[in-house]
Amino acid sequence: MSFEKVLIIEDEPVVRNLLMEIFTRRKFSATVAETLGQAEALFNRESFDLVLLDLRLPDGNGQNFLERLAVLPSRPLVVMVTGYGSIESAVGCMRAGAFDYVLKPFTPSQIDIIIKKAQSYRQLLQVNRLLTDQASEDEGAVIGHSPVMQRLRQMIERVAPTDATVLITGENGTGKEVVARELYRRSSRRQSPFIKVNCAAVSENLIESEFFGHERGAFTGATERREGRFELANQGTLLLDEVSEIPANLQAKLLRVLQEREFERVGGNRTIKVNVRIIATSNRDLLSYIEKGAFRQDLFYRLNVFPMHVPALRDRVEEILPLAEHFLARFMRKLGVKVAGFSDSARSSMLVYHWPGNVRELQNTIERAIILTEAGRTVSAAAMGIPSTGTFALGGALPEEDSSGDPDGGYPAGDGGENSAHVPTAAQATDQADSILNIAELEKQAIKAALEKTAGNRTKAAELLGISIRTLRNKLQEYRGNDDVVEVGTDAAE
Repeated sequence: MSFEKVLIIEDEPVVRNLLMEIFTRRKFSATVAETLGQAEALFNRESFDLVLLDLRLPDGNGQNFLERLAVLPSRPLVVMVTGYGSIESAVGCMRAGAFDYVLKPFTPSQIDIIIKKAQSYRQLLQVNRLLTDQASEDEGAVIGHSPVMQRLRQMIERVAPTDATVLITGENGTGKEVVARELYRRSSRRQSPFIKVNCAAVSENLIESEFFGHERGAFTGATERREGRFELANQGTLLLDEVSEIPANLQAKLLRVLQEREFERVGGNRTIKVNVRIIATSNRDLLSYIEKGAFRQDLFYRLNVFPMHVPALRDRVEEILPLAEHFLARFMRKLGVKVAGFSDSARSSMLVYHWPGNVRELQNTIERAIILTEAGRTVSAAAMGIPSTGTFALGGALPEEDSSGDPDGGYPAGDGGENSAHVPTAAQATDQADSILNIAELEKQAIKAALEKTAGNRTKAAELLGISIRTLRNKLQEYRGNDDVVEVGTDAAE
């Protein structure tokens, strides 16, 4: 229920009693006022969600009171009620901030329609406020054509139309929330709210209020009643992000809500029923958490109705370059910069790197690389700043480039800022020599890895590396000339 407390400002006893009967039968807390003075006194003591306001009252004009209500911090929805209807008065009230307008005499069914409209509108306002305060991390559809990603998409298509609870597991940065949003977009609830709560980001003292809401005065600072995420997600989908971080004392309450679909707000005693589809994510091994006593086994089984796993980027190497191209196009649009793609060395370095931060790390790396690359040039391996052995990151020293510029691309000289490229001194370069592979070695390792993955097929290896077959042949000829065996298999088949 999106609102509960109703104020009826009406001087006619018959109308007033009829409205009281309608709202009390529907389990609303209804209060009456016969004059504007009585209504003013009530508003000084408490707040209301919905007001039915007569246009003509013994001590004044209802429209003037409407204008005063419109400037309140937590202003209610106001429905004007009158027996002296006219187009002019209706337009005037709507312009002054009225939510709706009803003429006497009315029927209970007309009031029911207004109640439903008001509930939907108030929930929409609350959801929009939440989404405005909380930046969305929607990164679009699930990308990738590897067998494992194809299976993942098939699972999404199978379970999305159902109301089954889904538990999505995977390392940080693999795209668990992207999968969750794809489930929502393909569901029958896609026209209803999609609400996220990051269980790891909310303090332990406030997470119960975040879930279930609170009543006014429930604790210090609770100056107004507030709907929780379950209530805001009613008829829609609720994403419990990093569900493993829910405190132990709240897990039993969450289990009850998942089973019964009902709860009480913090500080309240009225049971609120909701219809919500649950999706949860976790980057932890929940079974080991259960063994340690940190996570309830019955809660795990309630969440694990339909398990899905998003693999690490290192386990789907063939997705790296397509994802890189996707992010390159996105950030060129976002930053208003046009670069000429990736250099061969940048592609090779991406294929060799372990990507402990998965897709999120790849995305952030490419965004920074575009910032470091001059317009019209290719993104170089140096601009990517990928550590070859995990000993340096983009914020630290980048490999020194020839003063004439990197033939594969480059980046502008830094100004000392956070994203500026810092060229190491000769002493620093000597210290790093034992731990950092140069670009030529990175290329060699990438080529060897590609040939191993394709069982020595040069054409497929070239496609995987994003280079021409001619470039690959030239590199292999160069390695053979240096007595450096790189090819895999006996025939290096094409």
